[in-house]
Amino acid sequence: MTTKVLDSYALMAFFEDEPGADFVRGLILTAEEGSMNLLMSVVNLGEVWYSIARTNSVEVADQYVQEIMGMAIEIVKADWQLTHQAAAFKVNGNISYADCFAAALAKTRKAELITGDPEFKGLRDEIKIAWI
Repeated sequence: MTTKVLDSYALMAFFEDEPGADFVRGLILTAEEGSMNLLMSVVNLGEVWYSIARTNSVEVADQYVQEIMGMAIEIVKADWQLTHQAAAFKVNGNISYADCFAAALAKTRKAELITGDPEFKGLRDEIKIAWI
């Protein structure tokens, strides 16, 4: 079964109906049908939460996270293997530490990363990326 990783950029595009929202919506629907595994690092979920909390409120951010938890998206906790790989990506590139967790999850699970964030361009030789 195919596995894909969402970074915060992809999920925020979905929620804010930005370019790529329909693509991400399609992935979520495919995952809900059971034909794909869709993953997100808990660190990237934290990014989604604080982005919404900053622009709206803590209550709205909590509501969005509850909605995400009800979707067919597996939220992956940051164990040492994932954290070590994220730290290795951080050592070698100009990419935020939170984004390193999305990349590390894609690499450790041999999955394709779904993003529109140009920070990931430096990792395109390390991981598979689908650009939204």
